[in-house]
Parts: sequence; C-alpha cells; structure tokens
Amino acid sequence: MKFALGKKLGMTTIHDENGAHNVTLVEIAPHNVDILRSSEKDGYNAVRLSAQKTTKKKHQVEFRTDETTLAVGDKIDATMFAVGDIVRVSAVAKAKGFQGVVKRHGFKGGPASHGHRHVLRAPGSIGSAFPQHVIKGKRMAGRDGGKRATIKGLKVIAIDEKINTVALKGSVPGVAGRMVEIVSA
Repeated sequence: MKFALGKKLGMTTIHDENGAHNVTLVEIAPHNVDILRSSEKDGYNAVRLSAQKTTKKKHQVEFRTDETTLAVGDKIDATMFAVGDIVRVSAVAKAKGFQGVVKRHGFKGGPASHGHRHVLRAPGSIGSAFPQHVIKGKRMAGRDGGKRATIKGLKVIAIDEKINTVALKGSVPGVAGRMVEIVSA
C-alpha cells in the first residue's frame, strides 16, 4: 500500500497522445512517518503520517495496513506514486450551506403553470396523518456538504517531482487548499 497527505491545488486539462484529460492537481509536500502501530502493542497495524497544514497546525492521519516497509522518520513525497496507479482520495467536501430539497436531494419540484403559484421548488407533502410527527431521516431542506467524502478509482496521469505534484484523472472532494488523503490499492 502507498499513502500520502497532500493539498488540493485545483483542476486543469492535460493533453497527451490519448487525448485531453481533466485532472486535479495535488501537491504532496514532503512529510514524515510519525508512528508505526503494531498489533502486539496497540491491537492493530497502522502508519501515522504528519504534514504541515498551516504554520502552526499539523495534519495527522493514521492509515491501517497489514504490512509496511516504512520506518519512523521515512520521507513521503510525490515519488511514492507511479503513473498509472489507481488511488482513492478522501477529504472534507465543499460546504454549500443551507439548501432546499431540489438542490440537496434532487426533488422534481411542483408544476410551473396551470394555477400553481409559489410551489416550483417546494418539497410537497412530508407525511401522512399517522404517526402525527415527521419521521426521522425525512429528506428535507438543510445544510448540504461539509462532510467527509471519498472518491475511488482515480488514475495517476502525471507526476512532477520538481514541485511534488500529482495529477489525478477526475475530481477530488474539497476546495482548493484543503488537505486530502491519497491511498493506492
């Protein structure tokens, strides 16, 4: 298993002999292995990485793994991955604030004509007479996004070792500048 912490830079298009690819650029600044967890001592096997998030804060993540060739103090950077690797990326998704049911859940909305006013983006009926309350988990308007998301099956298209950047085919959760976790299968 290969894993790293990076910072999402944004999206761009890369052209090669296979055509155009929409890619997300992720900067993998050199960071270190902090701690190795073992099943004998801790009850599970894991590797903890620490990367500088801001000038004062560190981003620390544990990756569970059965076997690893890493040791405490080993440096992790963009050279950890190879072109063609399939990875999964996890991060906190972009927060969209308070949204209605049409945007948040994809509801159809009401009719736009024939005697209907002000119902175009309304949720419609939310329940029946029994049990006289709104059932938990009912899809209604509310805060959207801002939760942890994982995208699987992203392919590494290019690696720039000079600036420690990896180009991943497709989109990655989060906004530009947010920390992401990259794990190869």
